[in-house]
Amino acid sequence: MRAAATAHGGWRFHIEPQELLLSARARRPEALIRSVISLALIGLTLLLAHDARSTATGLDADVAQLAAHTPRWLIDAAGAFAATAVLLLPLAFAARLLIQREPRRAADGVLAAVPAYGLALLVGLAHPVLDRPAPVLAYLVTAGAAARPRWLAAMVVLLGLDGLTALVNGSADALALLLSLLVGLAAANATVYGLGSPNARLTLELLFTALRQTGFRPATATRTPGAPPHEQHRFLVSQTDGRPDLDVMLLDRETSASGFFRRTWRRVRLRTAPQRRSLLSPRGALQQEALLSYAAQAAGARSRRLLLTADLGPDAAFAVYERLTGRTLDRLADEDLTDGLLADAWRQLALLHARRIAHRSLDPASLLVDDEGAVHLVNLEDGDIAAGDLALRGDLAQLLATTAQRVGPDRAVAAAVGVIGAERVGSAVPLLQPLAIFPSTRAAPDLLADLRDAVLRTRPEAPIEPVRLERLRTRTLISVFGGVLAGYYLLLQFSSKQNNPLSALAAAHSGWFAFAGLAAVLGVVAATMSFVGFVPERLDLVKATLAQLAGGFANLVTPSGVGGMAVGTRFLQRAGIAPRKAIASVGASQVVGLVLHVLLVLVFGYLASVHYGSSLSTSPALITGLLVAAVLALLATSVPPLRRWLAARLQPLLADAIPRLLDLLQHPVKLAVGVVGQLLVSLTSAACLYFCVLAFGLHPSFAAVAIANLIGGALGSAVPTPGGVGGVEVLLSGALAQTIGVSPAEALPPVLLFRALTFWLPVLPGWLALVWLQRSKAL
Repeated sequence: MRAAATAHGGWRFHIEPQELLLSARARRPEALIRSVISLALIGLTLLLAHDARSTATGLDADVAQLAAHTPRWLIDAAGAFAATAVLLLPLAFAARLLIQREPRRAADGVLAAVPAYGLALLVGLAHPVLDRPAPVLAYLVTAGAAARPRWLAAMVVLLGLDGLTALVNGSADALALLLSLLVGLAAANATVYGLGSPNARLTLELLFTALRQTGFRPATATRTPGAPPHEQHRFLVSQTDGRPDLDVMLLDRETSASGFFRRTWRRVRLRTAPQRRSLLSPRGALQQEALLSYAAQAAGARSRRLLLTADLGPDAAFAVYERLTGRTLDRLADEDLTDGLLADAWRQLALLHARRIAHRSLDPASLLVDDEGAVHLVNLEDGDIAAGDLALRGDLAQLLATTAQRVGPDRAVAAAVGVIGAERVGSAVPLLQPLAIFPSTRAAPDLLADLRDAVLRTRPEAPIEPVRLERLRTRTLISVFGGVLAGYYLLLQFSSKQNNPLSALAAAHSGWFAFAGLAAVLGVVAATMSFVGFVPERLDLVKATLAQLAGGFANLVTPSGVGGMAVGTRFLQRAGIAPRKAIASVGASQVVGLVLHVLLVLVFGYLASVHYGSSLSTSPALITGLLVAAVLALLATSVPPLRRWLAARLQPLLADAIPRLLDLLQHPVKLAVGVVGQLLVSLTSAACLYFCVLAFGLHPSFAAVAIANLIGGALGSAVPTPGGVGGVEVLLSGALAQTIGVSPAEALPPVLLFRALTFWLPVLPGWLALVWLQRSKAL
């Protein structure tokens, strides 16, 4: 490769005829996906091994019955042949690779076989695993035998025969064989992804031959370093006879799948993420790009004009574009950013949108200004045909942010309004949020706010409520993960014959159920007292009680009581209370509730220590919990980012709640009702749990049960699952076991009964209350 300076002051690298244009090896995401799936199946097999043992035992019995009717000498001969052939097969394939001068593939197979054997030993600690199939399968798959039909057939037949003889001989069971195969596949695919797969050996000579066959006259090719990821294989090809230069882009499997995991996560998380189909073959990716290019040309928008697409074998393809010179928006001088140039950019986007084509990548690098000052929209790879309204509005928001970053919000908005009108520009306001904008634009924290203000000055009636762009939040993933773990714990308890909660429920004293149910009902009354007590204005008590039931139903689908707070705030607003005061009343109730909760923890903690001095005060779980709480409090107050994050979330609550509490001092009766209601909420909850414990024949002190309810219930509710499902059951039963001195298995049935009375049984009344309040316009 020879370097040469260009007229623009950069460097281009001339390519030699035999130089490889693509990397020798490519990492393919599908290999990593297969490895992860194999590991997940290994974990699932081990997890369900106990429950599936009866099925596996039945299969083993069928095999043993079949073996009883087969001559022993035939079984021994087949076993000896299979064991020898399975070991000789990788040696034979390695010899073939060496003859074909592919020693790297043979070495890759060895690098996969070693960890496969180690992983088999590790899995064997949990369940026996056959030692031969895993490394042999890992070697053959990594070395490429699976891609050759004859070797694949031999591999399947010999490994199947080896496994079958092991089953017949009784040296292994069906699960051992399955685990061995999964281990081999996991190690093979992980190695293939880590080392990369052999790529198409494409040279400049082969590319020029393909170009000549399609009517072009290539002479030389240059590569520009520092190209963006989607253009890392783009070349400038000059032609003979004075023909114009060509812009040639190569696609291999690694390039077409580049950024697969990032794009997949964005598609799962965001509604506005590009809908590009990942893991396409080079030809499929090229067809998608050609479709977008031809669609843009048909719409009349300026972009790179596509001249040709063609294959270069099964692993590579290329596209030929008309050469387009110029500078991108981020490289233009400030004096070159005229109003006419900005208007031209909006006209090009309007042409695309007229045909329902979304660009989706309108960052500064996608706006190319040619030598005559005309704007071209390039990098259409992530665009959409027949795009929806949300995608088109996302384009508007992106182009507003991109241009405002260079010329300021006022000029950017004025240019957009002059081309597409104020109404259309106003429709982009709900999408002027960080999730819809490129990271380079998000770096200016006040830019989006200034843009919204500039648009609203032009179009005051524009919608301002942000569009929800997230399909899936990180908190939702944590909720699902926590729910699965908690559900698995509960499943283990229910599957236990000795400590099955349902069996314990059948033997419980039903008389205490009525007291527990009464305490649960009084809890709703206490919640209503707390709710109305922090609202100076007069409220309908019946509707306020129904709002508490509706809030309990809303908590079923939201974590940490968020749904109940939202229902209460909405109810107050519909009752004629100003939104700020409604939020402040709910916030004041939460602040007072938190203070009272801490005081009750101290009071009942002291009382429980008096009754169970040594056992409770020296409880490892209690001491650990206090230490963890102290460490978290220390981190929150000493680490500046955490302190700022906590202050940003508490300040609005305290800023509105404290003035509201001062207003309530003028209504002492109301305030007393609210405070007493908050106390009764905690006390009735503890009483309900206490009666549930008594129902199962346990006789602890009320203080010990109350401290478990106050601490375990609060920690469980903090688990980011809807209604704290799973987290409350696990943590509350653990806290109860520590405070009353029983095992977690004995503490779980009372907790499940408590949750049924206070959380699950009110679901239907809560739903009916929510529907009635909505129909009566109270929500």
